[in-house]
Amino acid sequence: MRKFPVAPDAFPYMAILLVLTFFLVRLNPWLSIIPVILLIFTTYFFRNPRRSIPEEPGVILSPADGVVLEITEGCENEFFGSEVVRVSIFLSIFNVHINRCPIGGSVGYRRYREGKFLPAFKSHASEVNERNYVGIANGQVKVLVTQITGFLARRIVCWVNPGDAVRQGEIFGMIKFGSCTEIVIPKGVQILVHKGDKVRGGETIIGRILDGTQEMHS
Repeated sequence: MRKFPVAPDAFPYMAILLVLTFFLVRLNPWLSIIPVILLIFTTYFFRNPRRSIPEEPGVILSPADGVVLEITEGCENEFFGSEVVRVSIFLSIFNVHINRCPIGGSVGYRRYREGKFLPAFKSHASEVNERNYVGIANGQVKVLVTQITGFLARRIVCWVNPGDAVRQGEIFGMIKFGSCTEIVIPKGVQILVHKGDKVRGGETIIGRILDGTQEMHS
């Protein structure tokens, strides 16, 4: 899914900037520098680099690029209804903004919630900002990924729906122009990252499923 080197959502922006560049070149070549710079940035922001998906069984991968903002424990009722661990990942405007599936399985839950647009690095932004929930489950474990908008991010993109089968590391959506992505994991999973760690979507192992996780949180 979505195997283009640049996310298709960038194509309308790129087309507009190309037309504007062509028009300004004829009008005043110096003015065309502005849309060219914007075109380069847009291509960079919407990039979709290849990733080497780990083949190790029983692991949960990062759903996004960025820095681990915080790791908290609590109760989650959206998809689990039990004690969980929440790993929040902050994406700067320079990070890849493609979201990937932490595990393979079936999409069992999706819900969109309107909200505010506070800076994604604010600790309370994850509670009040616009967001989209995607729950994925398989025979071993289930996880919930939350796409959260930031101050600049005003659009969440999600290409999967309940009932869809997904592969681990597969692209399922993105958040435009700066954001935060959270992954909620059953408490019985061994967390392998720490606050401040840099992670890569589809490559960095967030956690490892331990024996008994399914029974505790199914």
